[in-house]
Amino acid sequence: MNEIRDLMIGIDFGKDYSQICYYDRKAEEPRSVTMKVGSAQYEAPTCLCRREGQDDYCVGLEAEYFAQQMGGVLVDGLYGISASKEPVQVAGEQKEPCELLAYFFKGLLKFLGITDIVKYTKCLVITVPELGGVQVENLQKACALMGFPKEKCMLQDYAESFYYYVLTQKRETWNRNVAWYAFTPDGVTFRKLTMNSGTRPVLVRLEPAVSSELSAEPMVRDEDFCRFIQKTLGTDLYSSIQMTGEGFDQEWAKHSVKLLCYQKRKVFFGNNLFAKGACAAGVERLENKKLKGYRYFSDSLVMSDVGMDMRVMGSPTYYPLIEAGNNWYECRAYCEFILDNTRELVFIISTFGEQEKKRMVMKLPGLPERPNKTTRLSLSLQYLSPKECSITVKDLGFGEMFPSSGKVWTESAQW
Repeated sequence: MNEIRDLMIGIDFGKDYSQICYYDRKAEEPRSVTMKVGSAQYEAPTCLCRREGQDDYCVGLEAEYFAQQMGGVLVDGLYGISASKEPVQVAGEQKEPCELLAYFFKGLLKFLGITDIVKYTKCLVITVPELGGVQVENLQKACALMGFPKEKCMLQDYAESFYYYVLTQKRETWNRNVAWYAFTPDGVTFRKLTMNSGTRPVLVRLEPAVSSELSAEPMVRDEDFCRFIQKTLGTDLYSSIQMTGEGFDQEWAKHSVKLLCYQKRKVFFGNNLFAKGACAAGVERLENKKLKGYRYFSDSLVMSDVGMDMRVMGSPTYYPLIEAGNNWYECRAYCEFILDNTRELVFIISTFGEQEKKRMVMKLPGLPERPNKTTRLSLSLQYLSPKECSITVKDLGFGEMFPSSGKVWTESAQW
């Protein structure tokens, strides 16, 4: 690779296989990193191996070799482990999920050949099929264990990576609808990327998935897929068709390929789309900003602005805490304030598409009795899902005059 600083890295953390890529600034595009010198092997099995007699781990193909030939302890099912809170026994030791993830990602990053990877990385983006609360927490902890500060790390699901990959390609491949067929050995799933050009910014959506089983017999499989293509594409106009996953092969897809290419539609097949999309997301959000006129509308987005009416520098004002339009796992806020003639907190919620603002009152039972303006509180907000927010309030006291009572109030809000 020709990059040694300000690295933009994308990792596709898949259920069975993972990939890594970096942004090539000369070519102005993401480049996949091979897992085997001199080969086009870009996928690494999503597994670890604790090497026999050594206090270290290897990953991917090397992990499988050491487990099979050298008596190492294989840790597979890492994707499932990433969504669990339970520790894992490895060679007689208990390891937290975040520790195992840190070992795995550190092993993948070694393929870049950079000695001090944290120092020279500007952004690390990890993409996974879907993101849940426990998985987000484990992935964030893993990045911290590797030494990456929060501001250098981003998480996103495959759908968002698809968006960034598609919209950073040549415009003629996405100026109309874009079709996405995701294959498995047993079936295929279809989603359509659409754009509402009548809004500013342009809203980009991935429609809900439609799935179908496919026969294992080649000729019947081709017929099954042809019927599914006709059902899903219909008469709509498409700029391109993207296909991912294992289960597609031109050897059986004789009639399917002709149908896909009808009306000169551009058809692309590859398994590096998500890693490249993750890398492209980092470049777009931190450097290029070419998609400022577009807004990806995903199921992971928080749809409400959250704030409070406060007095700042002596003047009454609205104080924003959470801004709508960001992924729920990126939405958190912290502030400290002094109560003024109140013993409760009032949050103002403005939800996208709704004209009226809502007000939510949070009581503070057991709040110590003190003179006005001598109670200082801290407030933390953190989203647990796109619509559920955890609120934590702590009594900080007021210097030596009124020490903290140690009281903590928590509430879960559905917005």
